[in-house]
Amino acid sequence: MHHSSNSSPDASYIRSARRGKHKIFIGMAPGVGKTYKMLEEGHRLKEEGIDVVIGIVETHGRRETEEKIRGLEVVSRNTVVVKNVPLEEMDTDAIITRSPQLVLVDELAHTNIPGSLREKRYQDVEIILAAGIDVYSTVNIQHIESLNDLVARITGIVVRERIPDRLLDTADQVVVIDVTPETLEERLREGKIYAPDKIQQSLENFFQRRNLIALRELALREVADTVEEDANSSPSPKHSCSVHERVLVCISTYPNSVQLLRRGARIANYMNARLYAIFVALPETFLTKEESLHVETCSKLCQEFGGEFLKFDSHNVPQEIAKIATDLHVTQIVIGESQQSKWRRFFKGSFTQRLMELIRHQNIDLHIIATEK
Repeated sequence: MHHSSNSSPDASYIRSARRGKHKIFIGMAPGVGKTYKMLEEGHRLKEEGIDVVIGIVETHGRRETEEKIRGLEVVSRNTVVVKNVPLEEMDTDAIITRSPQLVLVDELAHTNIPGSLREKRYQDVEIILAAGIDVYSTVNIQHIESLNDLVARITGIVVRERIPDRLLDTADQVVVIDVTPETLEERLREGKIYAPDKIQQSLENFFQRRNLIALRELALREVADTVEEDANSSPSPKHSCSVHERVLVCISTYPNSVQLLRRGARIANYMNARLYAIFVALPETFLTKEESLHVETCSKLCQEFGGEFLKFDSHNVPQEIAKIATDLHVTQIVIGESQQSKWRRFFKGSFTQRLMELIRHQNIDLHIIATEK
């Protein structure tokens, strides 16, 4: 690539006081309509007098998308010759020189041609944002770094193009373009997503119904998480609805609590949920040194798993747990099998039964884990 040092404008001259705002259109799979939606919003903003340009849009030969580009200014691409083949990339310098208010950038996870200034398209986007230009971009859920293993487990496909989670965390807005798996299959069969020769193959692989359902769930949960954090930090957290899973593990002085905690952490991890562990002590009981150490170990382990450890005193253990579960909007409770002696259970009713009665109307799942004695 021929880049002389003066080809890009003086950075200090460009760097405006404000950083550009970034809005990401995210979807569960190719073909849900992210690019189309981004272009639609581009047109709407242009009509409102905003200076909008297309940095790069891949139409993949989709007719509707191609038609949507008309009427929007496209910044010409940068041509790089690799082994005598001219290849095109987004021209970041040209975009910054053109200095629009908003630029539309497709496929955030794209890897640039070897020899480009930056390896990944998202790095180009970060430079555009730093120059004070707003960016709209698109990405599929399977390209998000932290979800990569999960996507591989669901679909059996390891996605090589990935973007760091911080892009989602620092974005000003994340929008899920949600369609039902049925609609997506229909679009696929109608040839609106891939060329006819690829249709059957993709229906058998990535586009299997169960894959799509799981990926859709992931996409919605990812955004529910962001939305909920915003909602809970807004002035009226009273009405915050819990879209996100939260797991509460009940710790006792039994050594098997460590096993429960591991199980709870796995559930939390799998559901992309917050993890809490709770130990409720009876006010008069004095813990032996061994028991105190055990509770301490559980607390450390819980923190290692990225969870929060809570400790309370109460005469009524099930009631305390139910109350905390309500306060924290818990959706899953993990407990061990009751280890009380038969006669105590007969007089007091088992802990499990009492807890179940207390959370009956709260839409909480109870996991009772059989642990080794």
